[in-house]
Amino acid sequence: MTAAASARQILTRLTEVMASRMHAQGKLDAVVEIIGECLTSEVCSIYLLREGMLELFATRGLNKSAVHVTRMAVGEGLTGTIAANIETLNLAEAKAHPDFLYRPETGEDKFHSFAGVPIVYRERAVGVLCVQHVDPRRYEDVEIEALQTTAMVLSELIANAELVDEEEARGLTEEQTAPATIIGLPMVKGLGAGQAVYHQPRVQITQVMAEDIEAERQRVYRAFDKMREQIDNLAGQAEFGVGGEHEEVLETYKMFAYDEGWSRRINEAIDSGLTAEAAIERVQQHTRMRMREIDDPLLADRMHDLEDLANRLIRIVSGQLGTAASQGLRRDTILIARNLGPAELLEYDKRRLKGVILEEGSLTAHVVIVARAMGVPVLGRAQSVRGVIREGDEVLLDASAGNAIVRPLNQVADAFHARFTRSKERQAAYASLRDVEPFTRCGTRIQVMMNAGLRDDMSNLAMTGADGVGLFRTEFQFLVSATLPQRERQTRLYRDVLDAAGDRPVIFRTVDIGGDKSVPYLASDIARNDENPAMGWRALRLALEREGLMKAQARALLEAAGGRALYVMFPMVSEVWEFDAARAVFDEQLAFLRAKKKLMPERIHFGAMLEVPALAEVLDLLLPKLSFLSVGTNDLTQFLFAADRANPKLAQRYDWLSPSILRFLRRVIQSSVGSGVDVGVCGEMGGRRLEALALLGIGFRRLSITPAAVGPIKELVRKIDLDELSAAINGWLADPAVDIRTELSAWAAAREIETD
Repeated sequence: MTAAASARQILTRLTEVMASRMHAQGKLDAVVEIIGECLTSEVCSIYLLREGMLELFATRGLNKSAVHVTRMAVGEGLTGTIAANIETLNLAEAKAHPDFLYRPETGEDKFHSFAGVPIVYRERAVGVLCVQHVDPRRYEDVEIEALQTTAMVLSELIANAELVDEEEARGLTEEQTAPATIIGLPMVKGLGAGQAVYHQPRVQITQVMAEDIEAERQRVYRAFDKMREQIDNLAGQAEFGVGGEHEEVLETYKMFAYDEGWSRRINEAIDSGLTAEAAIERVQQHTRMRMREIDDPLLADRMHDLEDLANRLIRIVSGQLGTAASQGLRRDTILIARNLGPAELLEYDKRRLKGVILEEGSLTAHVVIVARAMGVPVLGRAQSVRGVIREGDEVLLDASAGNAIVRPLNQVADAFHARFTRSKERQAAYASLRDVEPFTRCGTRIQVMMNAGLRDDMSNLAMTGADGVGLFRTEFQFLVSATLPQRERQTRLYRDVLDAAGDRPVIFRTVDIGGDKSVPYLASDIARNDENPAMGWRALRLALEREGLMKAQARALLEAAGGRALYVMFPMVSEVWEFDAARAVFDEQLAFLRAKKKLMPERIHFGAMLEVPALAEVLDLLLPKLSFLSVGTNDLTQFLFAADRANPKLAQRYDWLSPSILRFLRRVIQSSVGSGVDVGVCGEMGGRRLEALALLGIGFRRLSITPAAVGPIKELVRKIDLDELSAAINGWLADPAVDIRTELSAWAAAREIETD
């Protein structure tokens, strides 16, 4: 008899038992009889987890007096080992196993062979189903697979009948109920508290046994076709085609998606009488058990990929394709996801979304940029999240410190909320500076501007009292769109932004996409082959080659700014000719619009971003062509140190206050003296109080930062004397052996200036 036939025979009889009005204990007693008969096994027993112990609930072949008497700890004996390791045991001689434990009250001394499988509910063992035989023999594979399928059906019966404690029925270990700390990489700093919500909710399988096997098979066939189509589409997206790790992940996905062995095993599970969803889950459980037997980190990664793919298949076959965003957030939420796209993040209610925890993620991912603009703290590279955080758990997220506390003790929660309250009080104090101009103690006016990228961001201009928008990231509209945004749509956005800004300047950075901020509709062979996308075909390089894209954006900006000032900044300029080429596109569109008698901007200010170190060597040639220059500290830092910020081993290795960075930036300032060109900083560095002190000390007078940092930086500016600060910074830079971060922190503390 095949495994499917054995399982089908058992499931057919189990269906009748389940449908009966028999009480739960009676059903278990009937189950062990059915399994024993169908597998011609002299003993069949069911142990269930109750009060932390495995208790014998039903048996055929052992002494009935042992039922509800024999108990053992998880990890104790063969049964406890199966539950602890969530593994299958198949032994010809049970006593030969090192974990064998004899319990005399059961009368099992005459039985030699033993086989057992875990009863798994929501990825945790809640019991064990085992069989025994007098003769020493290993059970056939068909018998083991029949046991595994039966155990899956039992898990639903056990949970629904409340035969184990509620938390045990939900598959919870002590690690999942006790307080825990998740460690990760700070991606967007900040504090947030709320209940855990998974971006991809787990599909709850409500029906295990199939009514029509052929109909279930067709459902799986259709789901496989749709899943393979999705994976093939991913292959055409630049985000999954830049080589290295992404390419390996994609190849693994494709390998599993087209693995005939995987689909065959699911079909065999359906043949045994399971629904499509239950069959996928059954094979998934089997794979987990097999993988646990192999201590190989690479296979562990592959298992993670298969889990993700199997979850995708279950969502497709069940029709439960929506994310948590489609259901709406009902409470303050910490969102949990493996990864997120910017469009997916924007679907969530910002009033309820208090933080994000990503299992993966990188500092350069565009979802991080969007989250920073939204003011949502993000913790990335958080390992083992799914094994620790449950849906609905209370989570205290401290993305600044790189951790999250799950299910906190009352005193820990009280301390966190007190700290959160103090943080809000400080923000309220900073908000009181909204209408105060940021002058230093020595009387120098510092421009404190904010970064933006969404139409909704513009409300922060009035709330913070920023001097304007020093960086409007126009690529956000491209990143959250499925197709290239039409010129008319771009024009509406830019006009709305200028209207919201009123008489305050807005510096529009032309689109910075490609490379590490890929969009599928601009995929190319060049982008897919970039080994280091941050240094690849992106930003101005892409825009100049995609001439239609640049022309459409130029015309949209010019039309939107009709009758007022327009500030345009080109990203990632490496050489002077690139700036000239970009400026020529705008001049051409300007001439075209003049010929059409369109309303022109009153004046146009052209600027460039200094992100590529090579540009610093030709500033004498570029400055005469510019109205302003903005230093992009994020990219500049990784280029100067040849350190990929997306690499977690390097992300926090290089210090913004190192002599290398500060000397370079000071040289840029010195090169611009007398040029009449306004030189500023736009980037995360300017939004940190200690780093901002250093920037002001070497000569920067314009900072463009996140809206949340505007108040703190304005407050900082009013406490410093620039002559005193500059003397200190220059002194430390003259002696590179000095730890500037430590020295500057002490300097600030001596003057009662708070730093981050």
